[in-house]
Amino acid sequence: MFTGIVQAVGTIEALTPLQGEMRGGVRLAVEAGGLELSDVRIGDSICVQGACLTVVAIEGERLSFDVSRETLDCTTGLERPGKVNLETSLGLGDKLGGHLVTGHVDGVGEVLAFEPAGESVLLRLRAPAGLAKYVARKGSVCVDGVSLTVNRAEGDVFEINLIPHTLAVTTLSRLAPGAKVNLEVDLIARYVERMLST
Repeated sequence: MFTGIVQAVGTIEALTPLQGEMRGGVRLAVEAGGLELSDVRIGDSICVQGACLTVVAIEGERLSFDVSRETLDCTTGLERPGKVNLETSLGLGDKLGGHLVTGHVDGVGEVLAFEPAGESVLLRLRAPAGLAKYVARKGSVCVDGVSLTVNRAEGDVFEINLIPHTLAVTTLSRLAPGAKVNLEVDLIARYVERMLST
């Protein structure tokens, strides 16, 4: 479990194709970008660009993760070198600065607009079919591993205001119209829907 409060921006430096049962997947080598690694162990979960991945190797400031073909097919940003948001898992008693994030990406959204709005930036996104119903005004959504508040939602389109701090400490400043992002909807919304449907 995570909070969506990014702790560091790392870099996918290398991708190595996996064989055997993991054929079609890749091993990611990620430079940790200053992420606190003193208590990170092999087998721990790290949120990488919104996806919960398991540490399979640690070499200095470099973490390795095995990513299955299924995960690659339902996410974006893990299939190529580049910058990624990183967060270690939430411990009992830790501050919940964002919202409850599982790291299970629900779908890939599309950036429709990324434009100045005063000192901030207006981010307009389109949610994939089936996810829009979980996105509500003033509710929470996780975009590329970042916990954000929805300002407006209409149909499958929703808007978020990105403050300068968020832009400075995450990969979101690199977005542009047409870009794809990992989306995870609010866990509570899913449970409410399930309870009301039974």
